[in-house]
Amino acid sequence: MKTLDIRDLVAFSDDEPRRRTLLEGTHLWSEVICLQGSQGIGPVRDDGADGILVVLAGEVATQVGKGRARMKQWEAVGVPAGQDLTVRNASSDPSVVLLVVAPPPDQ
Repeated sequence: MKTLDIRDLVAFSDDEPRRRTLLEGTHLWSEVICLQGSQGIGPVRDDGADGILVVLAGEVATQVGKGRARMKQWEAVGVPAGQDLTVRNASSDPSVVLLVVAPPPDQ
């Protein structure tokens, strides 16, 4: 068994969100997304996979489908298949989120 330190994937860019794959397998895929300033991702959507978004650090504004929430560290939200996901940094401090999707998106 190989363990990973998520902190190794935390890095920020002034130009765009930093997205790094954490784990990728036949049945599951995950990435660490680092946001600063007003950076964000989305909308992204996968009609064939469910997901979970977890805030590891900072504060983000999240929209899943038509629902919206401001999320802080350690909060999580489910992303049902077929729903659009949008995430934006929501504070002056940087944010780090973990996105897990199963099954993995088509590449």
